[in-house]
Amino acid sequence: MRTRFAPSPTGYLHLGHAYSALTVWNVAAATGGTAFLRIEDFDSQRCKPVYEQAIYDDLAWLGLDWPTPVRRASDHVADYDAVLADLAERGLLYPCSCSRSDIKHAGGTAGWDGIVYPGTCRARSMSDVRPGDALRLNLAAAIEAAGPLPAIHETGPLQAGTHTIDPQETLTQIGDPVLKRRETGDPAYHLVVTHDDAVQEMTHVVRGADLWHAISLHVVIQSLMDWPVPTYHHHDLIRDEAGERLAKISHSKAIRAFRDEGATPADLRRIIGL
Repeated sequence: MRTRFAPSPTGYLHLGHAYSALTVWNVAAATGGTAFLRIEDFDSQRCKPVYEQAIYDDLAWLGLDWPTPVRRASDHVADYDAVLADLAERGLLYPCSCSRSDIKHAGGTAGWDGIVYPGTCRARSMSDVRPGDALRLNLAAAIEAAGPLPAIHETGPLQAGTHTIDPQETLTQIGDPVLKRRETGDPAYHLVVTHDDAVQEMTHVVRGADLWHAISLHVVIQSLMDWPVPTYHHHDLIRDEAGERLAKISHSKAIRAFRDEGATPADLRRIIGL
């Protein structure tokens, strides 16, 4: 088994991250496998060196180690651009100038991760790329090019078993995803994560249940690029007293704050139930 914990250094790690990191390490240890750390610093505006260093510090404090060197997404932009060039050559990408506000007012339907893109710019060709455009995957064309999609093997506690992908549901719930972001030109999460899992030969992807619905898109991309489809393991999420998911954007209490208050790694493990 080869699996990974892949945080983005856009803020300090919180209890939810501790739960995910420890789950990754525990799953790997239970099978005699290897857990890797990967830094997904592909967001050039929000990722900061101070947060990356804090990731190393917090994980070391928790008693977790990993093989080195650690893979950092920002060191491999040329690799992601090569994938985009391949997809463009196959006629599967198109430029898009739509903002979030444009999409909201275009009457898109609600999907698993917000409003589904309604295809406003789908007729544009790659010869029409303008400064500041995003690049989107034409998902219907990608599904057709990928051919029959393999079954998904899930070992997590919430959805354990073998699952088939419904291409039509994938289209209606996801729409055409961004693979290169507007204005910044940064590679998008769905491209980075599938590419790096393939390059690092990850056999298992252990991550939070909030990403369960991303599997179908990831399998489409993996099949399209002839990358192996790993086994998936989605764990439950740590939530606050109101049942809300802990996240950096809601300013959940950071691991470093617990440490500064005198908590021990054992204390933190007890708090999150691991």
